[in-house]
Amino acid sequence: MTKCQVPAVLIHQIEEELDKEEDEMMIFLCRDLAPDLATAGLRELLLALNERDKLSLLGLSELLYRVKRFDLLRRILKTEKTTVEANLSRNPRLVPDYRVLMVEINENLEKEEVSSLVFLLRDFAPRMKMSKDKSFLRLVIELEKLNLVAPNQLDLIENCFRNIHRIDLIKKIEKYKQEGKILLHCLVLIIRVRCSLTKDKVTSQTVCMLQGIGLFKQVLYHKEPVHMSIQESGPASHKVSVYRMQSQPLGVCLIIDCIGNDADVLEETFRGLDYDVRCHKHLDMITMNETLLEVARLKMHRSCDSFICILVSRGNAQSIFCTDPISTGFPLEQIKKYFMADSCPELRGKPKLFFIQSYIVPEDEQEFTSLEIDGNGNKKIISNAKMPLKDTIPQVADVFWSQCKVDVSILEKSSIPVLLLCLIKSFYFCCCRKLSILDIHTELNRRVYEWNKTTDPNQQYSLLLQHTLRKTLFLSPS
Repeated sequence: MTKCQVPAVLIHQIEEELDKEEDEMMIFLCRDLAPDLATAGLRELLLALNERDKLSLLGLSELLYRVKRFDLLRRILKTEKTTVEANLSRNPRLVPDYRVLMVEINENLEKEEVSSLVFLLRDFAPRMKMSKDKSFLRLVIELEKLNLVAPNQLDLIENCFRNIHRIDLIKKIEKYKQEGKILLHCLVLIIRVRCSLTKDKVTSQTVCMLQGIGLFKQVLYHKEPVHMSIQESGPASHKVSVYRMQSQPLGVCLIIDCIGNDADVLEETFRGLDYDVRCHKHLDMITMNETLLEVARLKMHRSCDSFICILVSRGNAQSIFCTDPISTGFPLEQIKKYFMADSCPELRGKPKLFFIQSYIVPEDEQEFTSLEIDGNGNKKIISNAKMPLKDTIPQVADVFWSQCKVDVSILEKSSIPVLLLCLIKSFYFCCCRKLSILDIHTELNRRVYEWNKTTDPNQQYSLLLQHTLRKTLFLSPS
C-alpha cells in the first residue's frame, strides 16, 4: 500500500479552519478531479483525492491560494504566497483555469446580483430553484448539469453579466476565451508540424477527435512544466516596468519566407497571437526592398503597440539571399534600420522583434555580389566584393534580435522544420504561462539545444540573441 502524499493531520487542520463559503469554493475547485464525489464534504473529498494519489502538498497549497487563505499557507503548510505563485508557474496545476475563473467571479458578485442572474436564467432553466442564499458557484453547478455552461460554453453567463452591467466580469471571460483559443490554435499547429514528420494529414475530424478524448483539456489545464535557466516572471508576480500591449491587433507581423517551408504555419501562429500578419514568399532583392519600405511606412504602426519581423532565407552571417539567379545579399543591418525610430517614427518607444532563420551557404558556393542600400532606400549593386562583417548589435532602444543559423545542407537532407516546431511551442508557453519574451527565448534555446544533442554536428542550429529592450515584454495584453 502506497503512503499518501499529504498527512491526514494537515487535511484535518485545514478543514477545521475554513468557513462554509471557503469549503464551497474548495469543493467547486476540485469538482473535476473526483466527479463521483460531487456531493461529498470537503474532508471526505480531500481524503479521497489523497488516497487516489491526486493530491500533493503543492496541490493543497494551490487550493489554499485559490481561496486566499494565505495565513493557513504560512501557519500549517509553512510556505508563502510568493512561493506558491512560483510553483504554479513551474509545475502542472491541480485546478483547471475554468474553475479558477468561476471562483474569481463568485468573489466579485453581490447576493443581489446573483438573484438577478437566477431570474434572468429562468427562460433557459425554468425549474431552477429561486433560493435566497444561492451562491454563484451553486448556480454554475446547476447550469453545468443542464449542459448550459461548460469550460468552452460561457456565452449564456456572459450575456447575463451584460444585462446586469458587469462589464468587468465580461472582460474576465473574454480574456479566458482568448487564451483558450490561442492554446487550442497552437496545439493544432504543433500537431500539424509533428504529422509533417511522417507526412500524415491532420483533418478537422482528427482535431475534433483529439478534443473529444481530452487532449486539449490536458494541454489547457495541466500544462507541461517549462525548464527555465532563469526565474520565471509574470505580469502579476511583482511590480515591473512593462511595455504596453493592449492594442488590437498588437501590431504588424511581417513574414518573408524565401525558402517556402515555414510561412503558412508561422502565419497561423502569429495571427493566433492577435497580430496583423503580412506574409510574402520567394521575393527577389528588389521586391524585398519594396516590401520592407511599404511595411515600414504603414500608418497603422501608430495605433499598434509592437512590431514583429520574421525572415526565413538562405544567407551568410551578415546578409540574407533572396531568389535572384545570383546570390545577392540583403544586409540584415539594413532590414533593422527600416524600422528604427528615425526611419519609422510610429514605432518609437515600442518593442520591435526580429526573428531570422538563416540557412548558411558556404563561402566557396557564394557569388560575391551584394546589394547596398542608402538611407533613402535607393539601391545599387556592388559586384565581386564581399560585404564586410557588420556588427548587428542594435544601437537604439526597444529592439529584440534573434538569429538562428544552420548549414544550408539541412534543406536537402531533411524536411523537418525543427526551429519552427520549437518556436511554436515556445510561444504557446508564452501565452499559457505569461512568460516574458526573454524567458521565452531561454525556453527556445533549451528546445533547440536539446535537438542538437540528437543530430549530426554539421546540421546543428545555433541561436544568437541581441536586444536593447528597456522594459519587460509580454506578448499578450497587459
